[in-house]
Amino acid sequence: MEKRVYLDNAGTTPMIPETMEAMNNAMHEFWGNASATNYYGREALGALEKARHVMAKSINAKLDSEINITSGGTESDNTVIYQTARARQNEGKHIITTKFEHEAILRPLEDLEKNYGFNVTYLDVDENGQIDLQQLKDALDDETILVSIMTVNNEVGSHLPIHKIGEIVKDSNAWFHTDAVQGYGAVPIDVQADHIDLLSVSAHKINGPKFIGFLYRRDGINFPSLMRGGNQEMKHRPGTENVPAALSFAKAVEVHFANGQRAKNAEHYVALKKQLIQGLNDSDIDYEINGNLTDNMAPQTINIWFKGIRSDALLVNLDLNGIVGAAGSACTAGSLEPSHVLVAMYGEDSPRIHESLRFSLGMTNTNDDIDRLIAALKKIIPQMKKEAAIKVN
Repeated sequence: MEKRVYLDNAGTTPMIPETMEAMNNAMHEFWGNASATNYYGREALGALEKARHVMAKSINAKLDSEINITSGGTESDNTVIYQTARARQNEGKHIITTKFEHEAILRPLEDLEKNYGFNVTYLDVDENGQIDLQQLKDALDDETILVSIMTVNNEVGSHLPIHKIGEIVKDSNAWFHTDAVQGYGAVPIDVQADHIDLLSVSAHKINGPKFIGFLYRRDGINFPSLMRGGNQEMKHRPGTENVPAALSFAKAVEVHFANGQRAKNAEHYVALKKQLIQGLNDSDIDYEINGNLTDNMAPQTINIWFKGIRSDALLVNLDLNGIVGAAGSACTAGSLEPSHVLVAMYGEDSPRIHESLRFSLGMTNTNDDIDRLIAALKKIIPQMKKEAAIKVN
């Protein structure tokens, strides 16, 4: 059987040999409890701290201790939202975000609004997946305690102007948090230059293991742990440290960041997207890009409106032909609700919200993968249109 073409790297990425080897070796060598004072514990702790240094260096954190290892993006996001609210509610109850954030941000904010009396401003996004910086400036006030705006949108790939946002927020009373799960390893991130106070990352988006990530917390920012238990992670996150996963995560960071690899990957992804667009044009497929292909877009993601073709049906047909894509976020793929990202960008009456697919690229994708995708679309879409016409008649 021919190998499937995997084009849903925004959902998750496969572990690569380097990260699997690092995890396997760590399970043999560093199996001790990193909080224990015995020999095995000290060995595990030393390895963990080396991994933490790799993570800190990747975003230009000032101190290794600013990296708190978590179970991933959702825990990191939830921790920022709930614990900032808890720690700073006496200073104000206003939070700013965007209408197309990940659910790990939006749902905690809805909870704070509904049950705890917080006021949340949801910034509009335009058809290119960008915010109006003036709207952000106008929304900031003395009651604003947190601004949470993602680095790269997980469905359309728009790259938000994080540096400009940081410049605006730094002169206010608010902390600036960015969900960088989709941006980490794909676009430049410098927490010092970008004035980022809090940042969320997940390992499985960069060919590392699942259920591990980190929360960057600028030195001096303090709020209570989301969970209760021991004093691990500098009293910020209890629970026995997952040293093998942390070392595998660090290896993924090294692979993606060493020797200009991030830029090389970006160049490869852009070339693959150009190949896809050329193939669609040559095949006379009726489509439009959601967002755009040039300005302020992350290299690895493309979201396409296939006009008149329902995304759920197209996704199934592609899967039957060995092609794996996505109709939206993997976290909401089981929902019948339309993509809140496309609704925010185009409105709830736009046909795009039911007729769009996301293709997201990874290190293992090749030109042949794109050729196979184009060939599948070229075969499937005319068939679907013919079947739809027969049903109408």
